Amino acid sequence: MKLMSETGFAPLEGIKVIELGHIMAGPVCGRMLADMGADVIKVERVPDGDPSRSFVPPEIDGESAAFMMLNRNKRGIAVDLKRPEGVALVRRLIRSADVVIENYRTGTLDRLGLGYDSVKRDNPGLVWCEISGFGRSGPFAEIGGFDLIAQGYSGLMSLTGEGDNRPPVKCGVPVTDVTAGILGAMGVLAAILHRLLTGEGQRVDTSLYEAGITHTYWQSAIALATGESPGPLGSAHPLSAPYQAFETADGWINVGASSQATWEKVPEIVGLPELVDDERFRDNAARMANLDELVATLAPLFKQRPTQQWLERFEAAGVPAGPVASIQEMLVHPQTVERDMVTEVQHSTLGPVKTLGFPVKLSGSPAAIERGAPVLGEHTREVLLANGYTEAGVAELQSSGVIICARA
Repeated sequence: MKLMSETGFAPLEGIKVIELGHIMAGPVCGRMLADMGADVIKVERVPDGDPSRSFVPPEIDGESAAFMMLNRNKRGIAVDLKRPEGVALVRRLIRSADVVIENYRTGTLDRLGLGYDSVKRDNPGLVWCEISGFGRSGPFAEIGGFDLIAQGYSGLMSLTGEGDNRPPVKCGVPVTDVTAGILGAMGVLAAILHRLLTGEGQRVDTSLYEAGITHTYWQSAIALATGESPGPLGSAHPLSAPYQAFETADGWINVGASSQATWEKVPEIVGLPELVDDERFRDNAARMANLDELVATLAPLFKQRPTQQWLERFEAAGVPAGPVASIQEMLVHPQTVERDMVTEVQHSTLGPVKTLGFPVKLSGSPAAIERGAPVLGEHTREVLLANGYTEAGVAELQSSGVIICARA
């Protein structure tokens, strides 16, 4: 991962972000902006910090691996927002901020005196990013956000699994949390551009629910065109075949023969060239209509050889295919390494810690991963002194329990 010093500056250098985020969607948004060079100040609660600090195991010398993955590149302060002094402290930080990220329940920050309508009077150019369960409007605006619940409401769980009459299955990753964080970051970037052109700040409002819906492009296209809801297909594709996983002699292989040209090579690869002329599989519409028969024909053949032999055959023929890799296999794959998707970051107490890299490569102003996740309250004193507080004022807030100042 290139450092900012090698290229001059990062794309968001000079942008100050206050992250009032916790657990996942808000911190994902903050992490995306921090990796692009923004100064993200994460505000954690007193006395325990972000709830993800307790997501253990695994932990590394007492620090949650989950927390460190989502909160690298940020400075961290710990403030009691139930105390007037804590609210006043955060309002002071927001006055000079460019962006605020928050993923509290609707109305929570308003009740604390930190809502957008209140703070924007002091900072009209502020970009305020809200990530909630269902958005800040509509009949579900008051409902909290959890990935599992959003996956169910958004239709994703009706599509995930092995078929009808089987238990519903959620996506293996918290896809609505992660996607909502990325959508929030996208909205923030658009709002910053708007402010550069007009001088005006604005609200950015997205949700886990909408993040889930965003992943249903193909299935929503089917439902909107036919009036019928598609169901789960396992690893198969709703619009083309064969496009799914097949068990091999020693594992699984994904075959992506999604076009007629690639399909016509598959029968030769698997040793049944006569399938090309089989009326049941003559074109994509026929293959989709006879998908069960197609799979029943191909599946026994794939079990006759190990995955690597099949991969070599498919690659030689120019048909997309790949293994079903474990996470550990993915992390050490040469392509992962070449793309800097696993890197090390210096943690203030643990030393070098492995983390995932930034997924977008910019040729002129690349992202930089330079700071490990903060220990609780690591930068409280530093941030407050830079925002007009005196040493005596910081000491008083610390002694009264309004803030935590940790020594890293």
